[in-house]
Parts: sequence; C-alpha cells; structure tokens
Amino acid sequence: IISRVLWHWWTVVVAFVSLSFLTTLAAGMTMKYQIYEEDALSTVIGNLAKDMSLNISDGSKTNFRMMKQFNASFIRLREKDGQLTIGERIDREKICKHTMQCLISFDVVSISNEQFKLIHIEVEVKDINDHAPEFPRKESPLEISENAVLGTRIPIDVAMDEDVGSNYIQSYQISVNSHFTIDVLSRADGIKYAELVLMKELDRETHASYVLELVATDGGNPSRSSSTKINVKVKDFNDNSPVFDRNIFSVDILEDAPVGLLLVDFNAVDPDEGLNGEVVYGFGNQVPSEIRHRFSVDRKSGRLMLESPIDFESKKTYEFDILASDLGPNPSPSICKVVVHVQDVNDNAPEITITPMTSVTAGIAYITEAAAKESFVALVTIADKDSGANGDIHCTLYGHNHFKLQQAYEDSFMIVTTSPLDREKIAEYNLTVVAEDLGSPPFRTIKQYTIRLSDENDNAPVFSKPVFEVSLMENNAPGAYITTVVARDLDKGQNSKISYKLLDTYIIGSPVSTFVSLDPATGSLYALRSFNFEVLKQLQLRIQASDIGSPQLQGSAIINLKIVDQNDNAPSITQPALINNSAEVLLPKDAPSGYVITQVHARDADEGVNAELSFRISEGVASVFSINRATGEIYLNHELSYEVYENLRITVTVSDNGTPSLTTAVTINFIIAGSLPSDRNVFRNKIDEETQEGDHSIIIIVVLAGSCTLLLLAIIIIATTCNKRKVDNRGHSHSGKEDAMRQIKIWKGTSYATISAREPHKDSGIGDSDFSDSDSDISGDGLRKDDHQNNVQNGLWACTSECKILGHSDHCWSPTASRINCNLAHSFAKTGSLPRDTLRRENYNQAHIPKTVGLQSVCEKVLHREYDYITSLFTSKGQGA
Repeated sequence: IISRVLWHWWTVVVAFVSLSFLTTLAAGMTMKYQIYEEDALSTVIGNLAKDMSLNISDGSKTNFRMMKQFNASFIRLREKDGQLTIGERIDREKICKHTMQCLISFDVVSISNEQFKLIHIEVEVKDINDHAPEFPRKESPLEISENAVLGTRIPIDVAMDEDVGSNYIQSYQISVNSHFTIDVLSRADGIKYAELVLMKELDRETHASYVLELVATDGGNPSRSSSTKINVKVKDFNDNSPVFDRNIFSVDILEDAPVGLLLVDFNAVDPDEGLNGEVVYGFGNQVPSEIRHRFSVDRKSGRLMLESPIDFESKKTYEFDILASDLGPNPSPSICKVVVHVQDVNDNAPEITITPMTSVTAGIAYITEAAAKESFVALVTIADKDSGANGDIHCTLYGHNHFKLQQAYEDSFMIVTTSPLDREKIAEYNLTVVAEDLGSPPFRTIKQYTIRLSDENDNAPVFSKPVFEVSLMENNAPGAYITTVVARDLDKGQNSKISYKLLDTYIIGSPVSTFVSLDPATGSLYALRSFNFEVLKQLQLRIQASDIGSPQLQGSAIINLKIVDQNDNAPSITQPALINNSAEVLLPKDAPSGYVITQVHARDADEGVNAELSFRISEGVASVFSINRATGEIYLNHELSYEVYENLRITVTVSDNGTPSLTTAVTINFIIAGSLPSDRNVFRNKIDEETQEGDHSIIIIVVLAGSCTLLLLAIIIIATTCNKRKVDNRGHSHSGKEDAMRQIKIWKGTSYATISAREPHKDSGIGDSDFSDSDSDISGDGLRKDDHQNNVQNGLWACTSECKILGHSDHCWSPTASRINCNLAHSFAKTGSLPRDTLRRENYNQAHIPKTVGLQSVCEKVLHREYDYITSLFTSKGQGA
C-alpha cells in the first residue's frame, strides 16, 4: 500500500510534458498525468500553473478554462491556477474495457492578457486489482476415450479477468493427479487459456472417472484467484477417431464480408465403417456464445460460414475450436483450432468534433472582436475508426481568410484568427470544416460551423454633425421645446446605449444649466427661461453623448442656439426732448418754404426689419408741414400766414417695419419765434426728398422708356428691311424718267389734310439721287398697303405753294419716318441737303437744295403748332429727280 501511494504521488507531482511543450502554439502543448482508478473524489491530480512554471501573481489575469468534452466530467479544473482534481468515481473497466492503456483526454485553454494557449491534458488511469478471475462454469464435464494416446490435448473452460496487465490472469493450476496436467497458452487477442494434457494411459476398468480442480490466479498484489471443477469420464474403447487434415486453420476476412460467406470447409476422415465412420462437426464445449453468434458450422458438411456481420473496429481476431466426432458408441472427438483475422476496409467516414472556447448556443462559437491575431477560437478534433491509410485524415477549413486551421497535436486542430476582427464590418462568419480520409474510395465529412463576434466598446457615440444651428423665437414660454440631437453608436447592446448631458459652461455669468435642460435619454433640449433677444442673442451649448460600455466612450457636439428677434419693442423718440409725450419746437415767423424746422430722432431696440423706422404726420396741419419718411426731418411747405399762428401743432407717428408694426406718436407744438437764424441751413435736401417721394415714378418712367425704345427699334428695322426688298425688285424694271406724285398728310387735331403735287422731271446733272431708287413707306398706313398700290402716285409731304412757282425739289420729301423737329428743319436750312443714307454707295453725291425761305417758314410753322406728321412716300416708276 505504501509503495502504491508513493508511486501515485510521484506521477501526480512529476507531470511530464511532450516535446511540443517548448515549441510554438502551432505544435500544441500536452501535459500528462497518472491516477489510479477508484481514487477518492477531490484527489489532486496536478496543478497546471506550477507544472508549467507559470508565475501567477495576485494581479495577474491568467486563468484556465476547460473545453467541454464528453469525458471531461471525470476531472475538475480550478480556473485561477489550473488545479486538476478527480470529479467523480472512475472505473477503468467501464471506460477502457480490455485495453492496456486507458486515457482521459481533454483540453484546457490558458488565458493570459487576452492571449490564448491550448493545453492538451492526458490523464492515464492505472488499473488496480479489483477483479478476480472468473470461470464461466463452476463445474464442467469432460469425456475421454480409454485408448487416447499420450499427449492428447483436451480444451477446458477459459477464465476471464476484467483487469489488465499484471492484474490479469497469470497462471492456471490443476489439482494433483497421476494422469493429467495443463499447458497454459495465449490466444491472438492476448487471452490466456489452459489445455488439459494426458500424461498417462487410461484404463477404464481400473479408474472410470477423475475429478480435477482448475485454479486461475492473477498477478495482482495481493493476487486474486478462482477455480472450477472438471469431471473427467473415461469412455470405452473406440478404435478410430476422425482426423482433420490440419490442426490449425487461419482465415482472413474483410470486415464488410457478406453474411453467409464460406470461411472453411472442414473434412475430417474416420476409417471406420457405418456409424463409426460417419463424422459430424460442431463447436467445442468451451467456445463462448459470442463466437457461436458470429459464426456457424454445418453439422454434416463441416462448412464454417459467417453468421452475422463483423466489425474490425470492434474485434480484430476470433479464435475457437471445432470438434469432429463419429456416430459410433463411445466416440473420441478430434479438435482443430480456427483463427479468424478480420481485415479493415474503409467503411467509416471521419468524425468531426468542434469544441468552441466559449459557446452559448450549440454549433456557434463566440470570440471578442478585440481578439489579437492567432487567437484561439475553437478546437477541431477528427477521428476515424478505420486503421492504416483508411484512418489517416486530411482536414481543411473553408469560409473566410480571417480564420485558419492550425494543428495542435495529433488529429486535433485549432481554429485561430489570422487578422484583427471588426464586428461592425462582419458580425458573423460561416465556416466549413472538411475532413477526408486517405482510403480507397475516400470518405469525406463536411461540417458547418458559425463564429459570432462579441461586441467590444470600441466605437464612441457620433453625432450626425459637429455643429447644430438651432433658432428659438424670443419671449418663449419656460419649458419650451427647442430641438433634439441624436448620436449613433455602432456598437451593440449595452455598448450602444447612449446618455446625453450638457457640459458645464457659463453664459453671462450663470451656469448653462440655468438656461436650458437636456433630456439624458432622448437628447431633447428645452428652454428653462424666457429669452430676450435684446439681452442675449445667441447661446453656444456643448453637449456630450456617452455610452455605458467599459471603458466608457464619449462624443461631443456644439449647439449654436440663436434667439430670433420678435417685434416686441416700439420705437422710442430720443429727439426732440419729450415732456408728457410732447415737445415744443421754435419756428421762425419768416421761415421760407422748404425750411427744415427740426428732425425727429427715434430708435428701436429690435433688429433687422423690426428696427426699420418710418415717420409720418398723423394729425395736424398737413398742408403746412411735411416730414421726410426716412429721416424724420420736418420742413415747412410754404411761408407762414398770420391765420395759422395760433394752431401750429402736429402729431408725428414713428412706425417700425415689423409684423405687427409697432408705433409711437409724439405731439409737436410749434412756437413762433423771431427771425430766421443766419448760420443754419434752412432748406431741406430736395434731392433726398424727391428721391424718397419719387421712387416709384422714376421706376415706372424708366420701364416705359425702355419699352418704347425697343418698340421703335423694331419698327425701324422692319421698315428698313422692307424698303431694301422693294428697291431690289423695282430698280431693274424702271427705265426713263417720269414725274412723281407726292402727297403729304398733316394731322390737324381731328383729321388728316392731304396736299398733293406733281413735280416735273429735272435733271440735276449730278446723277440719280439716293432717294429715287427706293420707295419709303414709313407711316402706319403705308406699312399695310398691298403691292397693287405701287402704281399710285404719292404726294410730297413738304410741298407748299412755293413748289408751283419754284418747282419741286429734294426738300419736298424725306426718306425717314421720324417726326419732324426743329433740328431737322434747321439742318435743311443750313446744309441744303438731306441726311446721307450710309447704306448707299459712297460714290453717290448729295442733292444740294437751294435755301428756300418760304419752305423753311412752312416747316417752322408746322413744328410750332406741334402737328404730327405721318409721311407715306410712294415713288412712281422711273427715276426721281
């Protein structure tokens, strides 16, 4: 007992590490321990921190976590230092039946400063001698012929022992006798058994039976044993026994062999005749029921066949005896041994087990988005029940390059990260693990797996914009809603919940919290007081949004709160000085018209349009006084008369431009004083006044003038274009010189007066006049004449009675359509020629017209009476003078 305890503690304390202990994480790390089965609960197995020489201080964040696996419940792990203890009763025979080495394997993750290390733990459960050998029967009969030869071997019952190794059956012993002994042998599966061997010839007449005791003893300390009785009966003489052609038959069979497959066709020969020579077959008496269930032998033909499916992974070798005996009296059976070797085939697909480090839902692994590169995520364990190449597995990970497989140890891989992760970009990964063996044909197993990223508070709240421009009308009610600001946090859960607060600032000496309040949950801003634009025009507020993650993150923004002016202040008059809302102003009695008496000055506390003021006289002698609406200057319309001396009082109203407009009225009493001061500018600025009063008139005049100018320009362009076309059409067809008929139509107020005259052809000797080659139609009527009127002789517009005496000249008509003015008349008188048409050929000479006093007087007379002339000029065929 003492040696066992010492050995046990030695294996617990001295934990050895595989060669991979000093290698990188990719090679894995294995810690091995040994315990005995049936050890007491809470027995300490080992301490990972000590055995791995880890320095764990009080402030260290190193801890250990056990990966959940099917057999991990036998062992308990203390997370703070990795102490391993027995968690429940361990029966080696239950968890590792008939295997020489019994291991409890599981994995532990060491977590230190956000770094993960995988530790593979192997706890070997040592066997104790808690089971004694046991025979299937307490007593067994045995028959042997009296003529059996020396050395004949007779199978006997095999004892079984659940223990292994030295605690298993080590020896068989038989009670002392003179004829029999035993020979201890081992089967292919390691089972020890004994055969009864005949040492001395038998004589049935001398000794017909024997009672033997067989004892099986194990090698435990202390040893255990059990016994069985063998009743040997000596049978009468049978001269011949069946003989097998071989004593041992070895058969190889594939594990996927079909039921009914023929394994061995036995042929035992008995030289006797009749029933003594007829052979039958069967299993030996000691063959267990498992063999009888798996195989069958035909009693007459001796054909050994497969009775039920076999599995290489369950049992690799079967060994049993086949008996052959004749049907004569007192038969003496012959025995042959059959060994069946099961051959492996690739009939098992690889098995994939994925054990996440942290998991809440089956099939889903969780890892923090703050995990460093090559952080451990999950353990992938692959297994194949086949052997050899059929059990060799190739494992591959598909899905995303943010993860990879890294071999931890034999048939185990780790899923680790390859780069930093960001939940806000990719929150979930769907990976595929593919395991394929190297058999022929290969088997493949595919398993889907999901990895979700747990959120870290790595995003601060962010407002939609850094500066918010907000306005609030002054004179608001306390508690009035102003605006709502919203911040967004890309994190999840508690890390994304936001609270708002005002940062401490001072406004005109008072804390900002006395002006406005901010709802911490919604971000709504409310006014705590009524604001006055004239006192405070703008507030700058700093707001902060904080999440409730760990560590807490904040974001800030600025609210520029502008107070909007309201027309809440009426104009106040600052000059002249008021007494009871009235003022007295001196007025010289000899003040001339336009004399500036005084100027009313006013101001408005509002701003913008609410502070734009206008002045007007609302009551009083409006005919005597006037006021400039913009400047408030009061001036005298005309000189004073003695009749108005006693009633010189007006009421001036000052109005702002707000909505609604506010007004202030003042009464001004004028006191007649002495003479006009000599040092004073007594006249009003007429330009300003006219500008103020005539703004609208000027605008209207400018618009009308522009419109008329455009209209006139259009008419001239149209007329000029038409004249050119007529000249081109008629210039080539007219030949010779004909007299022209000219008409002049003169508007006399109610109707036109038409004067017609025919001018005989005169050859000036200079050449054709510019006006003889074209027709002019510049009156309103002329524009509407049809082509058939071209033959009508038109009258001359400037013909007078003098034309009958002096004859017609170029002065009797005009190629233009503008109204005659004095300048044109004077031009005719001075130059004696018509205006030159710049569009004509330059080599044309001007037609000089002698000065005619009578004609000039007619023109001046017409202009003096302001007659409107509308001239229609039609030129008859032929060349003009």
